[in-house]
Amino acid sequence: MSEQRSRQDYWKANLRLMAFCLSIWFVVSYLFGIILVDQLNAISVGGYRLGFWFAQQGSIYVFVVLIFFYAYRMNKLDRQFDVHED
Repeated sequence: MSEQRSRQDYWKANLRLMAFCLSIWFVVSYLFGIILVDQLNAISVGGYRLGFWFAQQGSIYVFVVLIFFYAYRMNKLDRQFDVHED
């Protein structure tokens, strides 16, 4: 029964991590890139309007960071629940 509980805990931790990453993805791509673009365009960073930057470049940078963050956290979770590769 302990192994079953460990698997459930591992899966719940994995789902929490995915929900966190998907929430950031949603905020950056949909909210910043589409919904709030007009409000963000009032802010200029490096000569570019912030809304335009998020829609064109910022979301890509955030996605790449999320990929590395997810891989790092999953490796940590795998070691914590002893399901890592040797």
